Amino acid sequence: MLAADSMLGTAKPGVGIPGGSRIRCRREMACAKQGFRPWSAQEPRKEGGKVDSFRWMSCFKDPMGKGKKVEVETVRGGEDLWDVASTAERGSFPEHLVIMVNGLIGSAEDWRFAAEQFVKKLPNKVIVHRSECNTLRLTFDGVDLMGERLAEEVRSVVKRRGGVRKISFVAHSLGGLVARYAIGRLYEPITKAEPFAGAKNQFDEDSSPEGRIAGLEPMNFVTFASPHLGSRGHKQIPLLCGLPFLEQRASKTAHLIVGRTGKHLFLTDNDDGKPPLLLRMVDDCDDIKFRSALRSFKRCVAYANANYDHIVGWRTSSIRRQHELPEHHLLVKDEKYPHIVFVDKENTEIKHNGVLVDLDAQQYDLEGILGACGCKLSEK
Repeated sequence: MLAADSMLGTAKPGVGIPGGSRIRCRREMACAKQGFRPWSAQEPRKEGGKVDSFRWMSCFKDPMGKGKKVEVETVRGGEDLWDVASTAERGSFPEHLVIMVNGLIGSAEDWRFAAEQFVKKLPNKVIVHRSECNTLRLTFDGVDLMGERLAEEVRSVVKRRGGVRKISFVAHSLGGLVARYAIGRLYEPITKAEPFAGAKNQFDEDSSPEGRIAGLEPMNFVTFASPHLGSRGHKQIPLLCGLPFLEQRASKTAHLIVGRTGKHLFLTDNDDGKPPLLLRMVDDCDDIKFRSALRSFKRCVAYANANYDHIVGWRTSSIRRQHELPEHHLLVKDEKYPHIVFVDKENTEIKHNGVLVDLDAQQYDLEGILGACGCKLSEK
């Protein structure tokens, strides 16, 4: 797996997720669930995020056998997890909310292990919400409808956990696109009366726009094997073996299998004569600020599978053209997290098939258009 900075922050190998070496990111097609957890009504709680210890719904021991306990509250739309001891000690919930989003035909169960590890590693800092508003066949409804549902779910979580102050997103596969849409809907710009002298424009490459996501301070936006460039194009779906005939047929028939989501992934949607949704998501629209929302996060990282991912190609998940992919002999394993590789950058100018690529300076686009977003790729 290759860790890449997809926006303005700096990526560090193996630090995208605390305890990253333990996370099991399974291909969503192989882990579809056939049932749902029973819904429960929202439990009463004290104002300001105070915990009502007598109304905790369930408690189980940490699976690693360390004696720690993790509270799990099943709510309409997903599950919230937090550390029992730390929360009881401080008398309120942690201030950092982490939203975890599943991929195609997935569910909240896909993130169960990772959520537990989050709480275990950062017991007094995070409360984790595993989203369940887009599960199984609901993931066929299209990126926009799923994004709207996720945005509404996040609003309800923030309202329910009044003590939270910060927010991060961790998304897998299609969930990365859904989360990008949702934050665009949730983005709230901070209006400054008058910028100080010499201040940079909010869209300068080295600055981030001021803003809030659902009223919270945006911290981390992390995706795992998300098809940011869609699935259209040569070798975007490795399973098709790069055969033009199969790739063309997939583009024309995907909507028959996965509904509107297929049209969005293959950029064949044409709602009301508008450009494909993924093209619109590279910039701010009149009603949804996709670009500003993503740039407001302090750290944005895209994790891409360099090998063995047959559904989401390396270049679409790492936001690059085919000739910009590093040669495999340049990939170096991280000592602490051996499943994560990074590019040897002793010389950042690398030639790919005779084409000179400057990994520090070049911008990457979505089929020639994503460059409008100002995305940068930085590998470590």
